[in-house]
Amino acid sequence: MSQRRLSALLLVALAILLGTIALDVLLPFVRLPVAPLPDLLQNYVTIFLGIFIEAAPFLLLGSLTSGLIAEFVSADDVARFFPRHRFAGTVAGALLGVIFPVCECGVVPVVRRLYQKGFPISAGIAFLLGAPVLNPIVIASTYAAFGLGPVFWGRILFTLLIATGIGLVFSTQPNLARVIAPRTLVPIIGGVDGPQVPLHGSPASVSPLPLPRQVARSIPSRLQNAFSIATDELFDMGRFLVIGSLMATTLQTFIPQPALIGIGRDSVTSVIALQLLAFMLSVCSTVDAFLALSFVNTFTVGSIIVFLVFGPMVDIKSTTLYLNVFRPRVVFYVVTLCFLSTLLIGVFINLNVAW
Repeated sequence: MSQRRLSALLLVALAILLGTIALDVLLPFVRLPVAPLPDLLQNYVTIFLGIFIEAAPFLLLGSLTSGLIAEFVSADDVARFFPRHRFAGTVAGALLGVIFPVCECGVVPVVRRLYQKGFPISAGIAFLLGAPVLNPIVIASTYAAFGLGPVFWGRILFTLLIATGIGLVFSTQPNLARVIAPRTLVPIIGGVDGPQVPLHGSPASVSPLPLPRQVARSIPSRLQNAFSIATDELFDMGRFLVIGSLMATTLQTFIPQPALIGIGRDSVTSVIALQLLAFMLSVCSTVDAFLALSFVNTFTVGSIIVFLVFGPMVDIKSTTLYLNVFRPRVVFYVVTLCFLSTLLIGVFINLNVAW
């Protein structure tokens, strides 16, 4: 089945490439009547393509990382190398983005695969919330936009604080089956995934059965299997990215952003405005620092820091992706905790810190 999907994907990509080349060659010689799209529809399509094309490569990167983890990382490796202490493990999960530099789209398939390898629930949530900011690419882009100033350090420190804190909140839940969606407890179809161990606290009916002992295989064979798993992961997660991109596009198109930007100097409303803007825009964390730079003369410092912390944790497209890993009520709690904690931090900065 995965080979059919992969063949179809390659054929579609080849058709798009050849069609684009053909249009570039033929358009100068063909004079067809032009029927422009209505402005609203054209704007809608442009925004959707901008969001989707910006996020899709990082989802692909996350899917490839997921495939490599499935093939080359065993549950024994996770148990052996990851800290067992609750607090240390949660902090390590928040900082894991240094090793896996993925954005808010690419981190979701990686977390799902790690959970199937026995990853602690608190560390997974901390990684999910922290990795989109605490990785070399985003740190470098934030430095390029703001330098080593309060916005740079505030983004890093508050992201680490919130990711660790929310992860520790969920560490008190011993029953993983009440947190993780059933589809997460079952290996992704495709490839020959390694043996799985039952997740602590999950019912035996949803725990994947151990596979027969695998004979040693060559590196090319294992890489081919990892790519096959990654392909199925990409197809599985891609639909949620499309849905999230459509929702973000709809809100951006029909909700006037000047209404939010017009309240940018108040200590409280400026924070809420940029939280809503970050949620609607769904800008990738690798480039959002340059967008936030345009708010410097309009919004408070606290609200800009919140924009850079809250947006990578929670936006429309990432929320839809979260629903493919966690149960809906858990996603609601994660979103609510992120919103309230960043709101509190932003208002505190605006009222008590003179920058």
